[in-house]
Amino acid sequence: MSYSQSKALWAVTKASFKAIFSQPSSLFFSFLFPIVFILIFGAFGDRPPAPFEVAISPHSDTTSILYDSIRSNDRIKIVYYTDTAKLNEDLIKGSLSAVLDIQSAPGDSGTHYKVSLLSSEANGGSVYELMGVLDYQALRIELDDVHQLPREYSFESSIVPGKKYRQIDFVLPGQLGFSILFATMFGISFVFFNLREQLVLKRFYASPIRKINILVGIGASRLFFQLINVVVLILFGHFFLHFTLVNGVVTFIEMILLTIYMLFLLMGVGLIFSSLAKSDTSIPLLINLFGFPQILLSGTFFPISVFPDWLQNLCLALPLTQFNNAMRKISFEGLHLFDCWKEIGLLGIWIIVIYAIVSKVMKWE
Repeated sequence: MSYSQSKALWAVTKASFKAIFSQPSSLFFSFLFPIVFILIFGAFGDRPPAPFEVAISPHSDTTSILYDSIRSNDRIKIVYYTDTAKLNEDLIKGSLSAVLDIQSAPGDSGTHYKVSLLSSEANGGSVYELMGVLDYQALRIELDDVHQLPREYSFESSIVPGKKYRQIDFVLPGQLGFSILFATMFGISFVFFNLREQLVLKRFYASPIRKINILVGIGASRLFFQLINVVVLILFGHFFLHFTLVNGVVTFIEMILLTIYMLFLLMGVGLIFSSLAKSDTSIPLLINLFGFPQILLSGTFFPISVFPDWLQNLCLALPLTQFNNAMRKISFEGLHLFDCWKEIGLLGIWIIVIYAIVSKVMKWE
């Protein structure tokens, strides 16, 4: 009776998959932890900006229409103080945007109002934005005063339909990359390191099963587990947080295919680290050296456009940047996989280099 490679492959895959679900911690960090991150970071951009907190000087003219207009402005919140020392303390700490002093003076053409703002360096220059809000408020009052005069110009606006870009549309693809990056590398690195240290790989190597089937069996179970995680996160984001899937099921499938591509790349990185590590304590260090720069520089939590040009070029060379960019193009912009040929090509170069290294450093004992 001949040895069945397919049955051996299935046995290795099934055993590895069962081992994953026997660890409750892996389920927590793979499913619940990313969902918490998505809820936290996804809520940042959907809230209106916080109003400016201002105090009114006790010597201000509070009978003017400007004062009434400031009170009704949603962008400005008036805070009342009975203790001057507390007011100065909050102003110095930056808890208070400014202290307004509104003074009126009669003139030839009517009453003139002068508004003085006392602020602190702790506000980081937000007083200039507040001045813009106040200037716009005063301009509206002046326009209301002359609205009965004949005008030479008239304006009308038209708004074309468009997709509303929510914060979750930026956050969720980044969190998918964050999740699969660390979960895959930690899973693959520790599993293969422990199997080698316990001489399990050596026994596998001595058996009739092909080496490639051992790698495929263990790797496929890990990749399938991460795919379940990605599916859960996408569906949770779409149905509960209104994450945009422009083309519906087609977009969902293309995101899954791109994830498989990225998972294959990360599995190779995990194999390299499991072979280079001399002890299990050095594996987290190797993973963090590879992973954390990408988490910070790959547009996971904020766009890479905030960096200087020279650093943006470095960011674009990282595989996680290309994965995040392609994911956002597919999910929100409605592009297809073949439209993301540049990102897929750069990831392909990374895959070739990584598996060339794997073929040189992979250890079985």
